[in-house]
Amino acid sequence: MVVYDDAQLLDVAGPVEVFDAATRFLGGGYRVRLASAGGGQVRTSSGVRLTADLDLATADPPDTLVVAGGWGYTDAAGDAELIAHLRRLASGACRTVSVCTGAFLLAEAGLLRDRRATTHWAFCDRLAESYPDVAVQPDSIYVHDGPVLTAAGVTSGIDVSLAVVEQDHGADLARLIAKAMVVFLRRPGGQSQFSVWNGTRPVRDQALDDLLADIAAQPAGDFSVPAMARRLSMSTRHFSRTFTREVGVSPGRYVERARVEAARSLLETGQDGVVRRCGFGSAETMRRAFLRELGVPPTAYRNRFRTAI
Repeated sequence: MVVYDDAQLLDVAGPVEVFDAATRFLGGGYRVRLASAGGGQVRTSSGVRLTADLDLATADPPDTLVVAGGWGYTDAAGDAELIAHLRRLASGACRTVSVCTGAFLLAEAGLLRDRRATTHWAFCDRLAESYPDVAVQPDSIYVHDGPVLTAAGVTSGIDVSLAVVEQDHGADLARLIAKAMVVFLRRPGGQSQFSVWNGTRPVRDQALDDLLADIAAQPAGDFSVPAMARRLSMSTRHFSRTFTREVGVSPGRYVERARVEAARSLLETGQDGVVRRCGFGSAETMRRAFLRELGVPPTAYRNRFRTAI
């Protein structure tokens, strides 16, 4: 794992803990070493210092090369010597992984050229503008393209590391690690970085804000456009325009997303009656909504949260 000054501590610790857990369960399997330019200490953005095991200049290509992200990514990407080491190490590695803004270092090294990739949502536009030869996927938790995996950031470093473990040792071990770490089994790579709640802009109208709260609290309620329009004493046409302008998405799409969000929560905890409790008219309606919003059907989504113990 490549670290540098002002790397984010969780970008390092998350993957390291996943691989350590895998090694403990397997009785061997992964040996994780930190590498830095010069092989000395680095100061993470939180102030915690990490001591590298290796100097990048003398390190041999590893099986898996992981590059952390963090606020220091700009200086790191501008360090020609560090980037040259990354390019050399990646050329001999079986796979290369970045977490968060570590994607900028991979892009600078030419490792993302003509590949799909992602980074933290706040930096996706910058990545696309700085490296037009990279097909940036701004709404994915992680992207796997050939031998390169890029994760969105922070906790998604755990997701992509679980994906690596699953690739190496199977889904059962990944589930075991997820449960041991008290996290959900890895989220689908194409799952949005946003939920419907934190992805919605604040609304100024109190009645509309109350309506949004009720949709979240009672997803099985009657939230057809005519019913919502009557509640706000508007014509359906005026309501649709107002809702879309204030919320940023059409009423129907918002309700669908809210119902999918509620269904996800129930599926993750293994509860039953999801179709009825979340307001879907049928299992097929719910399946189509999941495919539109998450890219996976409900059954596949539920299976990701079954534990091996």
